[in-house]
Amino acid sequence: MNEMRLISYEALPATPWKNGGGVTRELCSYPATASFDQFIWRVSIADVTQSGPFSSFPGVDRVITLLQGEGMQLLSANGDRTLLTPLQAHRFRGEEQISAQLEGVACLDFNLMLRRGAATGSVDIWHADQDLAHGCNLLFCLQGRWDVLTAGGEQVSLEPRQSLVCEQKLGQLSLRSLQAGSIVISVNINLL
Repeated sequence: MNEMRLISYEALPATPWKNGGGVTRELCSYPATASFDQFIWRVSIADVTQSGPFSSFPGVDRVITLLQGEGMQLLSANGDRTLLTPLQAHRFRGEEQISAQLEGVACLDFNLMLRRGAATGSVDIWHADQDLAHGCNLLFCLQGRWDVLTAGGEQVSLEPRQSLVCEQKLGQLSLRSLQAGSIVISVNINLL
């Protein structure tokens, strides 16, 4: 069975990062009961309240998107610097030694993790009505309100900080913004 679930961010438990340096809230993972070392894919939102190292995830491709905050500088062990600004997805390898330097206040970031060789995926940010012909696995309403219409005629409304999730792809979807300034994030995952 491939049921859609509506999840409120505030209802998710905060769990420590793998390295203990902060907390994260898991929106969905596959398989559902997999540990940090066993998931095929995982989507979460992390509270970054201080500068410090990222957890190491060997064999995992990561996509991080800043949701809130003034910015975060990513510093790699080889000296490369990347400035994350809000709503710009950044892809990197989980085994890279990366440290984050906050540009100001604490940040909130959206994370997609994909076990290399087992899954690929993408993160897209939508500001206006959108038809997703190939569906997606997860939607997260960052701000505003959205109606989500399935090809089968189901309709779900998303409020701020709510997610619509499904382990397998939600088929063809239509996203309809219900107010100006609405932003929704979609995650599309392909199992290999």
